[in-house]
Amino acid sequence: MPLLHKIAGIVVVCALVAGLAFQDHWTRHAHHAATAGSQRKAPAGTAPASPPAVTPTETPTAPATGSPSATPGADVILAAVPAAVQAKANELGQVPVFMYHRIMKHPQASLDRSTRELYTELTRLARTGYYPITAAEFASGRLDVPLGRHPVVLTFDDSTPGQFSLDAQGNPAPDTAVAIIQQVARENPGFRPVATFYCNADLFALGPRAAEGLRWLIQNGFEVANHTVTHPDLRTLSKSGVQKEIAGMEDKLVSLTGRHTTTFAYPFGSIPHNRTWAQREDGKYSFQIVFLAGWKPSESPFDKVFDRWAATRIRSEGKIKENDCRTFCSTAWLDWLDAHPQERYTSDGDPGTVTFPKTFEKRLAKQYRPYAREY
Repeated sequence: MPLLHKIAGIVVVCALVAGLAFQDHWTRHAHHAATAGSQRKAPAGTAPASPPAVTPTETPTAPATGSPSATPGADVILAAVPAAVQAKANELGQVPVFMYHRIMKHPQASLDRSTRELYTELTRLARTGYYPITAAEFASGRLDVPLGRHPVVLTFDDSTPGQFSLDAQGNPAPDTAVAIIQQVARENPGFRPVATFYCNADLFALGPRAAEGLRWLIQNGFEVANHTVTHPDLRTLSKSGVQKEIAGMEDKLVSLTGRHTTTFAYPFGSIPHNRTWAQREDGKYSFQIVFLAGWKPSESPFDKVFDRWAATRIRSEGKIKENDCRTFCSTAWLDWLDAHPQERYTSDGDPGTVTFPKTFEKRLAKQYRPYAREY
């Protein structure tokens, strides 16, 4: 195993331990984080629209997207529609956000996943009702997911060639993560072929084809996002160092794509001394959500304890002893969610409402009460 990847594995584990200290209530199967905040869904019955930008503050509040008079009283929650009840919708359930690194035929380090492992895991997701959305869509609060399906966010860190590359005709190269995602979507109609790529300076080793490659990803629904220039441990840097790493990568991506990124993931899951440094810098970057490294599913963005500045992910891995993956990696978590379907986010099919069983009402962030439906 290359020394660099051994070090990376150790740093990730240390970052997870630091994350435990950072968030007071991280437990095995509970919804725990630090601060409330998310963006409102539009009131039921209104036409879908792009949500307004989230104001990136330390304790964000949801900007109004409609009148609270959409329901007949601040404390009144309307009944869920029959179809949502039949589907056992629960939009206060947990959302798995998968964290991948290198994808290769023959893994060389603990963070690597083989092409076969990726195909198998994605096929499992497709066959058990999961529906991919991007990290930006998750952060927006408009989870446009079909009735009865479960949102899942596929994130890939470090922009390595096994994740995405172009063939001579300008299509995704075979055996890359993008090609595998597309294959699984073809084999499983209704499985949406999208993912989020957290990029460093060497963009998939595309060289002079970087702009072409990023353009292909964006045009095909994939999200291109910021992961710093050189992938440093941000905990070791000053404010200026953190901002230089993030702004430098943002400048590079904007120069190649013509647009700013929406989401960010900490390298190694390591949080800087002041986490606001990574959230925004005036005129440089402004994110709607920041992700930690792999650990547990994310709370619903409508849960009152959801913390968009320390959103959690799951490391893609089987039930192995290393890094406690017998309990906390993707295979273990998917098994747990299958065994506890009431704890999993299940869509009501309407991005303008938040439907849940009455027993979950105490989890609802108060700004979503006008859009709530319960049964």
